[in-house]
Amino acid sequence: MIAYIIIIVVVAVLLVGVGSTMFLRPRGMHGVRRSRNGQLDMTGSMPAVKDADSDTESGGGGTATATAPPPQRTAEPSAPPAPRPTLEKPPPSAGRMVRLRARLARSQSGFGTALLGLLSRERLDDDTWDEIEEVLITADVGVTPARQMVADLRTKVKVEGTRTPDDVREMLRTELLGEVETSASRALRTQRHEGRPAVILMVGVNGTGKTTTCGKLARSLVGDGQTVVLGAADTFRAAAADQLQTWGERVGAQVIRSDKEQADPASVAFDAVSAGIEQEADVVLIDTAGRLHTKNDLMDELGKVKRVVEKRTAVDEVLLVLDATTGQNGLRQARVFAEVVDVSGIVLTKLDGTAKGGIVIAVQRELGVPVKLVGLGEGPDDLAPFDPVTFVDAILGG
Repeated sequence: MIAYIIIIVVVAVLLVGVGSTMFLRPRGMHGVRRSRNGQLDMTGSMPAVKDADSDTESGGGGTATATAPPPQRTAEPSAPPAPRPTLEKPPPSAGRMVRLRARLARSQSGFGTALLGLLSRERLDDDTWDEIEEVLITADVGVTPARQMVADLRTKVKVEGTRTPDDVREMLRTELLGEVETSASRALRTQRHEGRPAVILMVGVNGTGKTTTCGKLARSLVGDGQTVVLGAADTFRAAAADQLQTWGERVGAQVIRSDKEQADPASVAFDAVSAGIEQEADVVLIDTAGRLHTKNDLMDELGKVKRVVEKRTAVDEVLLVLDATTGQNGLRQARVFAEVVDVSGIVLTKLDGTAKGGIVIAVQRELGVPVKLVGLGEGPDDLAPFDPVTFVDAILGG
């Protein structure tokens, strides 16, 4: 009997143990891991899982949800920004013509040498004086000025008598200076006045180097410490505004231009002056379209540009750009431009090439206005204020 009781107790204990194991097993199955061979790994505990969103850890007793990080977007390659031009520091305008004197002397030496050779002859007869006059005319002095110079030289030779080489050179130098000098001021009006910038209008025919001269003048003014606004009013030539933009970017001068083709040049000029006034610039340079002096409608349009600008402020300078190599043809151009826009000064370009120095005398006589600037090369700093003494001495090789 006792044995049966013991067996019953043992069986009951076994049943209770087995039942407890079966009851608790489902809760723990979430923590079961499989080994590499696919078998259940019943040892150890589940590693903690980090929630990517909540940045918290969950132990093996709970359910952990791991959020995969969003895929990273590959940045599209962008075009490298255009390099900004390095601002240049131009040299001041003072003394430029002296520095370029040797270049001028090389291009004009034939003119001066021929005159000195003829005047140095022991006997100056009528044929010799005719040759002197021919040299002057060939050098673009003009017929009337050439004859006047010959008459003056003949008188001096008779009065002074003997002539050493130094005497001849000084005599010719004095005569040339008398023809080149003028009572009109050669100074450019580039100073602010009445709280507004000075306004300079650049005019001329096609091919004279007008836009380039405008850019060089802006560079020269910046070199003198002035602030400049450029107006690209040459709206008929697509490359003109781009060319002026390049000049402006080099020295930090703002360029006012239109984004429309064949825009009204008077409107662009007006906007440039307005910008100069608002920014308190020292100078506004307006580049106008090159035009044939024989086209009346184009010349009338140039007059309109000037009138529209004057509604905003006064125009201080009208500079006529002439190609020095065109000689007497340039004088015919100058006459028409002077009638339309009241030219205040002449810019002679390409004076270092095949030009004859006499054009300086001829154009001043023709218009009654001074040569204020000369172009003596293709470099950015080859535009110089005209200096009569340096010019004459360069012609004579002194």
